[in-house]
Amino acid sequence: MDSFANGGVVVELHVPDFKVVKDYYVRLGFEVVWEREPDGKKGYLVLQMGSNVLCFWAGNDVVYEQNYFKRFPSDSPRGYGVELIVMVDDVEEFYDRVKDHANVVKRLTMRQWGLKDFRAVDPAGFYLRFTNKYDALDPKYRIE
Repeated sequence: MDSFANGGVVVELHVPDFKVVKDYYVRLGFEVVWEREPDGKKGYLVLQMGSNVLCFWAGNDVVYEQNYFKRFPSDSPRGYGVELIVMVDDVEEFYDRVKDHANVVKRLTMRQWGLKDFRAVDPAGFYLRFTNKYDALDPKYRIE
């Protein structure tokens, strides 16, 4: 696994079931870095694929009691309004490998900013954009 330096933004996704999350993301090529089995509010899971790191909290019904999120119905898609960008070495090869089980909602397409990508939805409702590695700080990727 690539090393990852803590010091930037870390994405933490709140999900009710780690088993479902692991089944989905491991099939995409992520590896479990470490896990604390759900026990009240102590469940935590860290997955990594290359330089992509995803953290998951809860893994049980405690997820519905988190202070901010408990105001929403428990059947609300957890990722509504959020898009996670997962960068891979070769998006075409990756798409061919995972398209049959990744819950693809938008097929692989060349985008107006010059990169190919495809979109998928994970079991908790998080919207994922898979694309080749690029520097998001480079203004050449903006749309004029």
